[in-house]
Amino acid sequence: MDSQPLSANSSVPEGSGSVSGLDGASRGSDGFYWSSAAEPHGARRREILEKFPQVSELYGPCSRTKYVCTALVLIQIAIAWSLRDAPFWLIAVVAYGVGGVINQTLLLAIHEMSHNLAFSRPTLNRWFGIFVNLPVGVPVSAAFREYHLLHHAHQGDASRDTDIPTRWEASWVRGPLAKLIWVAFQGFAYAVRPMLVLPLKPSRWVLINFAVQMAFDVAIYLLFGWKSLIYFPLGALLVMGLHPMAGHFISEHYVFSPGQETYSYYGPLNHLAFNVGYHNEHHDFPSIAGSRLPRLKALAPEYYDSLVHHKSWTRALYDYVTRDDLNAASRTKRAPREGRARAGAASEAA
Repeated sequence: MDSQPLSANSSVPEGSGSVSGLDGASRGSDGFYWSSAAEPHGARRREILEKFPQVSELYGPCSRTKYVCTALVLIQIAIAWSLRDAPFWLIAVVAYGVGGVINQTLLLAIHEMSHNLAFSRPTLNRWFGIFVNLPVGVPVSAAFREYHLLHHAHQGDASRDTDIPTRWEASWVRGPLAKLIWVAFQGFAYAVRPMLVLPLKPSRWVLINFAVQMAFDVAIYLLFGWKSLIYFPLGALLVMGLHPMAGHFISEHYVFSPGQETYSYYGPLNHLAFNVGYHNEHHDFPSIAGSRLPRLKALAPEYYDSLVHHKSWTRALYDYVTRDDLNAASRTKRAPREGRARAGAASEAA
């Protein structure tokens, strides 16, 4: 493989499960890529740690996260108050251009907290995730934590990795128009799919998340009115669709180059996204806070510079909609293998 960084449009030779990230997957009759190899992140993590043991010094939460998130929550509440008497068109414009971006940042902060990367104590991360959830308008923090850790533990297992589109989605999300519609409303897919594919018994934290969120929503309605209340989920929904920030949903694991199932993005929007674009790095080391993932890449460049990566989330969305070889089935799947990944990424993340 070329030692220089590659764009998302570059091609790579097919591999056979090497640590470099090539998984040797081939497209099955259902349209998905099927791989007999284990997900690449556990093996790459072990190799990097053996070669660069100082990487372990990057582990742990980022102390700035709690201050950034608190400020963003307060800003969102202030904006909602200022829009209490605004016309709906203005609410929609502000939600798309400002509020939704902030909410996407807060959702990615919840992603950080699902890995205990805001506080060292898991319980504090859970409570703070519920607080950060407030401007989103709907309770997602506690359930996301459960499903996301399964995504790390069982990457590619369609029965437990609810990030993978269903066969029903794959059957109709084909062609530019269908893909455009799906991208526009993918927020609904990410909200509903986990409950259909893998319904989980509501935990104590899910119930607390729901109760706190409902109390906050009622308070906003009584104090500010319905326009302020609708501003919160409207922004979250809009920016999960046809918006540059939504590119990370598509860029992370859709197979833009056969043979590789996880992709990083190294563009400027990482500054608004807790560096979630460093996605290979994150899956390799889920115990490293997003703020330190660029340092991980700098410590072990030979493991990341040669992987196909994205330069633009907007371009990732455009390519997904327009390229004939990309659709809802452009994901890598593997047969369940008990315990294969549990000792890897998820054990670190939990």
